[in-house]
Amino acid sequence: MKKLEVRNQKIIGAVLEKEKELCPGAIALIGIYGSFQTGDIHPLSDLDLLILINDEGGRQLQKAFIQEDLGVGHDIYCTTWESLRRDAAYEDPNISKLMDSRIVYCADEKYRNELERLRAQVRQTLAEPFCEADLRKAEKMLQEARQCYAEAMIRDELPQVRRFAGGVLYFAENAIAMLNKSWFHMGVRRRYEELGAMPKRPEKLCERIEDVLTAETASLLKEHLTVLMKELTACFEAERQALQPEKKSADAEALSGTYEEMFSNWHGKMQLAAENGDRHLAFMSLSSCNEMMADISSLTKTGSYDALAAYDPADLQKTAEGFGDILESYRQIYESIGLQAEVYADIDAFISAYQAAGGVESRTLHGNDGHLRQAGPADASHVAELACALWPEHTHQEMIEEFERLLSKEDAALFLYYKNHQPAAFAQCQLRYDYVEGTKTCPVAYLEGIFVTTAERRKGIARKLLLACEDWARKRGCTEFASDCELSNLTSQAFHQAVGFEEANRIVAFVRKI
Repeated sequence: MKKLEVRNQKIIGAVLEKEKELCPGAIALIGIYGSFQTGDIHPLSDLDLLILINDEGGRQLQKAFIQEDLGVGHDIYCTTWESLRRDAAYEDPNISKLMDSRIVYCADEKYRNELERLRAQVRQTLAEPFCEADLRKAEKMLQEARQCYAEAMIRDELPQVRRFAGGVLYFAENAIAMLNKSWFHMGVRRRYEELGAMPKRPEKLCERIEDVLTAETASLLKEHLTVLMKELTACFEAERQALQPEKKSADAEALSGTYEEMFSNWHGKMQLAAENGDRHLAFMSLSSCNEMMADISSLTKTGSYDALAAYDPADLQKTAEGFGDILESYRQIYESIGLQAEVYADIDAFISAYQAAGGVESRTLHGNDGHLRQAGPADASHVAELACALWPEHTHQEMIEEFERLLSKEDAALFLYYKNHQPAAFAQCQLRYDYVEGTKTCPVAYLEGIFVTTAERRKGIARKLLLACEDWARKRGCTEFASDCELSNLTSQAFHQAVGFEEANRIVAFVRKI
């Protein structure tokens, strides 16, 4: 132990001497984390250092090497303030470097104070009650695990399946830590101990991981991965259910407009699919309808619907009729709560009623206690509250500053929906002058973000926010409106398709450090 401590001091001293020679002032502070901080030391323990640098010149201090007499490898790696601030946003549970490092050198107390400020930011985040934004962060890790799982399932050879199984385990463990609002203090060899102490987890999580590690064939490994992912998914679904507000009884406020939306989106497509024998159109239409009905059922006591149960690939006419039966069943719920579907004898009857109604900006949405309007600079704080749930990687202050900037621009607009005088939804749009995938004009209006709080979803608010954005863009000469979402975000894809967007392209983005 004494020999290792002497070695560690030599390494730290060498780094400081090299800084004086190559890049004076580059190092803000140095800390020790890992086994030499926790005391979990063995003869082959390497030294984990937080070498926090003030500028890229400090990169000259980096070096990986092998100490032959002890058979130990070392990696002298430098960390920037930018990287540490990303850790402080708590998007990943591997933040021991930030939170646990014991400071052994500090060039100036201002650096220690900034480090403590970042640590306090994390502690405040972790101390707050578990909420929707926390679950979304954890679900990002779960989605990464699912993607690795999908890659593993399409491989045949054991080495390739094992390769992606490693990704499943890494992201699954991270997901559980995020679900518990915790971070990993110890090394990987203590992972079972840390996971086992976390209350929100599959009961046999560590056993399931061990099953994956002991599988000797590709087929058995896939079986164990499937069991792990099923139990992990069930754990997350239970947490999401716990966050859901109590379901409301089916009422006019909650369901108004949903029947017409379903009819508009999919009735014609189902008839066309039956006429042309188009299985793909039929299946995808039912799938999208299924997502909408699942959303409604999750918030209101309307019963459950399975639109895909109507799908018969051998008889698309029967499929269309089955979809019609589902719509009719849903319409009966409409009538049972006093709603009448918005049906007009002809287009002239509709236009007469439509023109008699007010515009988007002036009319009240779903009752006298809700209204939609365009946001101004004074609304930046309200928009930021909602935006932090949509983009949890940013702080509230960062969002305020960003929206104050955007709300002062002529080519950007935000619309807010208020319920009981509280912000409940927003949409952000902007004109883009560079090329936008799938478009032919310039500028193009772009939906930068849209968010509705859980309690206000399935009430047509998102659609009306979108219409307000379109109206704003149309007045500025735009004829095309574009948007995007992540490939893994199936809910967002279903929303975009439901409100009339057409898929233009699928891309994979790359980046590398230089």
